[in-house]
Amino acid sequence: MRSKRQMTMAKMMREQAVRDRRARKQEKKEARRQAAAPAEGEPEATSTEEGTSSAAGEASTSAPTG
Repeated sequence: MRSKRQMTMAKMMREQAVRDRRARKQEKKEARRQAAAPAEGEPEATSTEEGTSSAAGEASTSAPTG
């Protein structure tokens, strides 16, 4: 059986740096996603309200015509 090759300290440090960078990037991505979620939720509520108002307006407009 072969024994595992020993990893150099420099390689271990490089790999740790890559893991740290990826973790920070993921945290930033999640923070942006959470910050954007409330901002996206507000226009949807507004568009729903407008959609209800316009639907009621269309129904009243259609009733006298019909």
